[in-house]
Amino acid sequence: MSPITIATRESRLALWQAHHVKSLLEQRGCQVTLLGMTTKGDEILDRTLSKVGGKGLFVKELEVALEEGRADIAVHSLKDVPMDLPEGFELACVMEREDPRDAFVSNKYDSLQALPQGAVVGTSSLRRVVLLRAQRPDLKIEPLRGNLDTRLRKLDDGQYDAIILAAAGLKRLGLASRIRGVFETDQMLPAAGQGALGIEIRAGRDDLKQLLAPMAHQSTWLCVAAERAVSRGLGGSCSMPLAAHATLAGEVLQLRAAWGEPEGTAPLLRSTASGTIADIDAAARLGEQVAAQLRAAGAH
Repeated sequence: MSPITIATRESRLALWQAHHVKSLLEQRGCQVTLLGMTTKGDEILDRTLSKVGGKGLFVKELEVALEEGRADIAVHSLKDVPMDLPEGFELACVMEREDPRDAFVSNKYDSLQALPQGAVVGTSSLRRVVLLRAQRPDLKIEPLRGNLDTRLRKLDDGQYDAIILAAAGLKRLGLASRIRGVFETDQMLPAAGQGALGIEIRAGRDDLKQLLAPMAHQSTWLCVAAERAVSRGLGGSCSMPLAAHATLAGEVLQLRAAWGEPEGTAPLLRSTASGTIADIDAAARLGEQVAAQLRAAGAH
């Protein structure tokens, strides 16, 4: 096979992810190089993603590299990948998920409950905002942008009493010691695809699909297909405060979702469904069912 070029963002976490895929491909005898890129999402740090175009800003430049033939595959954090890929692209592989939960990170306090009234908590995720407000409406929630190291530095500089981050990223970078506590999923429901890596290719590259197939993790793929279908059914934008998380036990997939008003003017809406799931299409149909339940309850 010809050498493989991986398009990747240049943050430390994105490079870890790309090197992880590179190592797996090299173990299969491939010659692999990385194409590091800066995306619009990396450049715009003074506004929340929901106000500047959503998480798709993290993948567009990588897709251009695929389209122009400068790269063969792109490695993404799946929660950053838009629910509907542009025409001519496809998700060729979903890898085994790391811890999907959110992490509580603080230098002063050991839990969300320990924070004093009015404490400043950093996150730019509307999902986390609505879930935090449902538990601690007294907190002051402030925007937090930048890569993982930048966010931790802002915490260490005293700009926040605590910040909420994905546990997966901290663990992958050897920063698990920064985690003061992990939110169980019934307390802070994760984002669709959180903790999973996805590999994107140009449509029609059957050679790459065959090469990547052994790296796919089918149960993770089924779960994230259901989660992403919930988001797709509600518009699929990161400007939407939506959580969706699925687990698979045998052939039975259980899917939970939650939706809230960003301003906190309405109660948090929740929906759950389960079913015997044999393939990606069936998982997606379960996600569509949950999305319909949320819409019927008032989500928009």
